[in-house]
Amino acid sequence: MRFLLVILALLAAPVQARTVTDSAGRVVEVPDTVTTVFAAGPPASVLVYVLKPEALAGWPRALRPEERTYVAEPYRDLPETGRLTGRGGEANLERVLEIKPDLIVDFGSVRDTYIDLADRVQEQTGIPYLLIDGRFDNTVEALRILGEALGVSGRGAALAQDVEARFARLDAVLEAVPEEARPRVYLARGPEGLETGMKGSINTEIIERAGGRNVADDGGASKGLVNASMEQLIVANPDTVVTWDPNFFASVFDDPMWQGIDAVQRGRVYLSPTAPFGWIDRAAVAEPDDRAALDGGTAVS
Repeated sequence: MRFLLVILALLAAPVQARTVTDSAGRVVEVPDTVTTVFAAGPPASVLVYVLKPEALAGWPRALRPEERTYVAEPYRDLPETGRLTGRGGEANLERVLEIKPDLIVDFGSVRDTYIDLADRVQEQTGIPYLLIDGRFDNTVEALRILGEALGVSGRGAALAQDVEARFARLDAVLEAVPEEARPRVYLARGPEGLETGMKGSINTEIIERAGGRNVADDGGASKGLVNASMEQLIVANPDTVVTWDPNFFASVFDDPMWQGIDAVQRGRVYLSPTAPFGWIDRAAVAEPDDRAALDGGTAVS
């Protein structure tokens, strides 16, 4: 099997290449012309779609009916490719080599785990693999790096400038709102709303960037996703709850366990859109790709 992978990798190797430095500091040779890209995970598929949709080999999970109308018609029926990263990653290297992409792109965490994966897949397939930092505040740099890699640096720069302008407007608004006057927010994940993201996690960074004070804060001791208890939520008593789970949203106002929470009493529970991709932390066109396992903590303050 390894011999077959090596042979296929040699056949897939680019003849002409240039170098791109990705978010992990890896210097990667990419073809002069990139026509086909394999997205390693759902967030990467959206980043590629935004920059150069015609290069996207397929969606990690085929679009659902409610997502299709938000995606340009030529790309609604792209095949399902599976994914290399995140929970339930089911794509294998043989599948990647069948597609014969010019480039593999991952967009998310740049922890050692994902650097090792990128290096290993690149070595085994001979296909260049870029790892792009998926933090919200890194959006500008991500657009520029991948725009250059895909040969659409002008589009990448234009989108990056637009993001910079939006961040500047957001900062101007927040500057006028004292910290203590900003909403105390809880991200409710899952049908019971008892899974959440800790302050500073990739799951809640958009809420925090928009000025929300994440009540799931233990001073940095816990990372990523945690399970909260109802008792902790009663003590934290957020005045705003955001969820992307329609089942939780449909039941929370009638659930006696939640009646004492300030956000429920004030009607400040909001359902975040998930089509065509999550607006908070639900990964694009796929099931949640948290890039971090539940750590078993219970740290809501």
